[in-house]
Amino acid sequence: MSVTGWSHNASRTTVRATAAPAPPARARSRLGRVVLLAAGIAAAVVAADFSRFVWTVTTAAPPADARADGIVVLTGGAERIPNGIALLAAGRASRMLISGVNPTVSEAAVARDKPSLAAFNGCCVDFGREAADTIGNAAEARKWVEAHGFRSVMVVTSAYHIPRSLAEFSEALPDRTLIAYPVVRSELGLDAWWRNPSAARLLGAEYLKYLLARARLFAERVGGGPASGAERSTAL
Repeated sequence: MSVTGWSHNASRTTVRATAAPAPPARARSRLGRVVLLAAGIAAAVVAADFSRFVWTVTTAAPPADARADGIVVLTGGAERIPNGIALLAAGRASRMLISGVNPTVSEAAVARDKPSLAAFNGCCVDFGREAADTIGNAAEARKWVEAHGFRSVMVVTSAYHIPRSLAEFSEALPDRTLIAYPVVRSELGLDAWWRNPSAARLLGAEYLKYLLARARLFAERVGGGPASGAERSTAL
């Protein structure tokens, strides 16, 4: 039986794949230069942004006479709570939230660890136990701020933590005034970080977290994710 239009010889013909011609050397060289230029620009942008971050952190200083409706202290640093207590004692705000308290630690235990807190315990200090990270701090702070009707908030945390904290708090509290109160610890050696490996690692790690936070917040804004404070609070 024969098949119309099909040649017997053609059925035995081996179809050979033809390899795509290699790009000319000049094109490869041009592509390599473009890649190197893009990498150089990216490295320069990151270096400039890191330099700005380091300058912000190492030159941070507490405002002289800052006042706000409320104070939010982020746990995690040895001097953060004492600074918040001092601000409250000085009448810089009417109430304070300590955000990120370990759920297993009682208020009495915190007061024993920070004797100066005893004068305010049960009066104008609240303990937040829901937050496990900076995102949680911002969500917890929003609930507290809305509950008390505060319009301005002083954010007390370590100087190296200020940029990331403000990024999260600005997203969670876009309609409130935020006042940064950096806690500066000279023993960390951040002012001469290039001579101190532990300080350099601390700044590098915090800068990476700051970059990731910015990228996540940007993605949430573009994608319509839980970037608003109310939605972020509900999600936690």
